[in-house]
Amino acid sequence: MQPDANPAELPKSEKLSGVLDRSHNGEPMPDMTLKDAEGRTLALSSLRGQPTLVNLWATWCAPCVVELPTLDRLVDLREGKLRVVTVSQDMAGTENVASFIKERGGDNLEPWLDPEGDLAAKYSVQSLPTTILYDSQGQEVWRFIGSKVWTNAEALQLIAQAR
Repeated sequence: MQPDANPAELPKSEKLSGVLDRSHNGEPMPDMTLKDAEGRTLALSSLRGQPTLVNLWATWCAPCVVELPTLDRLVDLREGKLRVVTVSQDMAGTENVASFIKERGGDNLEPWLDPEGDLAAKYSVQSLPTTILYDSQGQEVWRFIGSKVWTNAEALQLIAQAR
């Protein structure tokens, strides 16, 4: 699949912008376990072996919601080469996160939850969305603070930095 030249689905009123931060390069993926609303678990340590993009977001965060469809499309573009893990920072209504994602075109996205903010605290997240790229050894490559179109050539070049 080719990158999207111009994702036409994004509302023109939403400005997607952020900052690339490489200051945590080489730091290991936190040894934490996520849950979904149905009680299934995902140990972050189990993700080693494949590059992984961890996206911290919330249903009440407009820029987060706007970028969800591009994260969903990224799963298709990088199928088998990148794991995309979305982690909701919602403290209430977590049982609705899965349906919220699906309603906004996130059929490929996994609805993991962090209602206590443990993962966000571990990352010292100050703003949402925050997206962290890990290489296949579980070492951080970079983090992006703010929203981004994850399906254009620039984003795909950034993601290709994880091996």
